[in-house]
Amino acid sequence: MEKAAALAELATHIAACQQCPLYQTAHRAVPGDGNPNAEIVFVGEGPGAKEDETGLPFVGAAGKFLNELLESIHLKREDVFIGNVVKHRPPGNRDPLPHELHACTPWLDKQIDIIQPRLIVTLGRFSMAHFLGEGFTISKIHGQPKRRNNQVVMPMYHPAAALYQGSLREVMKKDFKKIPKLLTVLKKES
Repeated sequence: MEKAAALAELATHIAACQQCPLYQTAHRAVPGDGNPNAEIVFVGEGPGAKEDETGLPFVGAAGKFLNELLESIHLKREDVFIGNVVKHRPPGNRDPLPHELHACTPWLDKQIDIIQPRLIVTLGRFSMAHFLGEGFTISKIHGQPKRRNNQVVMPMYHPAAALYQGSLREVMKKDFKKIPKLLTVLKKES
């Protein structure tokens, strides 16, 4: 089965998921969106209000900043795949709870298995913990690629953090500038 069809089928299963209570308060699932053949997958924590309305990831204010960051390295949303650790909006945009993260883990892992990206960029601490485990602090390792389970993961701040703390905008821009160089290195390795 081709990647686009496999992701579409998976999205149908995600939309029907009732493994945790988040589906009860969400308007719709937000499985993820983008290029099924992407070299880069960006992973946030969970959908916000705009994402819950549209079913698409990163379409609110944080999404606009993410688009700006992508443009700064000559990429568009269509070039990458964007998703979240949890696939339904937590009520009131609260942090996802451990059992909700656990329930959604298989969905994200299957998406990564289908896409097989060269690079996974985590946006925020929940996606960082999903790929790198506990014990890391984003303020200490942002922008530093790590190898885990045959995957290269680059943790970054969540774009929403830069909206609330303006000094992080420049930090994120600087971290994003590392992506093209890292991709060049990863392509040479394969």
